[in-house]
Amino acid sequence: MYENVQLFIAGRWREGSDGASLPVVNPADERVIGQVSVATIADLDEAAEASWRGFKAWSKVSAFERSKILRKAADLLRERADEIGRLMTLEHGKTLFESRFETVLGADIIDWYAEEGKRAYGRIIPARLTGVRQMVIKQPVGPVAAFTPWNFPINQAVRKIAGALAAGCSIVLKGPEETPRSCAELVRAFVDAGVPGDAVNLVYGVPAEISSHLIPHPLIRKITFTGSTAVGKQLASLAGAHMKRITMELGGHAPVVVMDDADVPNAVTALRTSKYRNNGQVCVSPTRFLIQDGVYDRFVATFVEQTKQIKVGNGLEEDIDVGALANDRRLSAMEVLIADATARGGKVATGGRRIGNSGFFFEPTVLTDVPTDARIMNEEPFGPVIIANRFGHIEDAIAEANRLPYGLAAYAYTRSAKSIDILSEAFESGMVSVNQQGLALPETPFGGVKDSGYGSEGGSEALEPFLNTKFVSQIGA
Repeated sequence: MYENVQLFIAGRWREGSDGASLPVVNPADERVIGQVSVATIADLDEAAEASWRGFKAWSKVSAFERSKILRKAADLLRERADEIGRLMTLEHGKTLFESRFETVLGADIIDWYAEEGKRAYGRIIPARLTGVRQMVIKQPVGPVAAFTPWNFPINQAVRKIAGALAAGCSIVLKGPEETPRSCAELVRAFVDAGVPGDAVNLVYGVPAEISSHLIPHPLIRKITFTGSTAVGKQLASLAGAHMKRITMELGGHAPVVVMDDADVPNAVTALRTSKYRNNGQVCVSPTRFLIQDGVYDRFVATFVEQTKQIKVGNGLEEDIDVGALANDRRLSAMEVLIADATARGGKVATGGRRIGNSGFFFEPTVLTDVPTDARIMNEEPFGPVIIANRFGHIEDAIAEANRLPYGLAAYAYTRSAKSIDILSEAFESGMVSVNQQGLALPETPFGGVKDSGYGSEGGSEALEPFLNTKFVSQIGA
């Protein structure tokens, strides 16, 4: 049922102009299940030119009509959720439940942008002189080049496509080569809903080649990227050299502060679910657990017990809690980071090993007593592992939480209103969630600070990056 994945350029599904392709691997058994076409420079130029034509046409469609088309795309995505979910599990490894949930949430995100697009309001500024009218109007910025990762092949791409289209922009999307089919099905939903073929284009290929060509391309007016901090800095530098507007959603290393007065059972259940969602391959995944002395032993014991109950296996099978890691790189990274942590004195409370010899399966892992010079305390693990360290005073927890250059998400569990206020203010993070895991809803801002990027891909703030603000001062004839 897994068909080869083609490019979508200028309203047509087709292979790259030189016929090259890359293999797509099922992480559960390491078998090649299909091929994804690779775009050439000529293909990228054709996509950019199509996006310019698409922008000229799509930007003239009223926001009201654009909203109706986007809502239809959302409905199509929901109708196809079961089929798309199975495709996503085949190419990514996550469970069917997670794949289908991601698809349906993608539809919710489209609905949100469809409505926000109708509310790209300007304003009238009272003038100092009689007869002068001062107006602020919002206009779409132009063709967008978007770059999305493999960990959420729909929910990362949909924020970029829906945001651009809702604002009246066109888009060239560089989709993930490791999980291309589900991303292609997202694009298909927009096209089938009535988005003009020139307005949305999809390419795959060599990431560095595509970014180095599309970012400086004279027809591209905005860049949006989700991925690692290291790559993001390179792309931001390139975009800055060409004065391109850019949104960056980069890596994280989310701290979790659990105070002595926390509801430990609630904290353990919520954090366990959040941590091992998508096998920990989530930029906002809670990772550095900072647990106060008074509840440390109870929290760790309960968390380890619940972690041992997680069932890992093929995401297509029933009763599986966690599927395979998405690729062999993540498997190797887990082994290297855990070995380094234990060599420096950290302890493995549970997990820590690969499961079997076929497929990229890894045990959900809890590390304790890990020193701050261990690599896993400084590098985003992006996998199913937590570090549980203790602290004495709230100032110690804040210092550790803010020690790293990352600032995407932070979490806290406490019953104290004073502690909630202190931590909410002190966290150097774009998003903070207290006594719950309440991030990444369509209607809420999503973005980081420091090395975790800038700009937002959620809430009312998400439409602004796709709009130019124009001031008009006039005197009537």
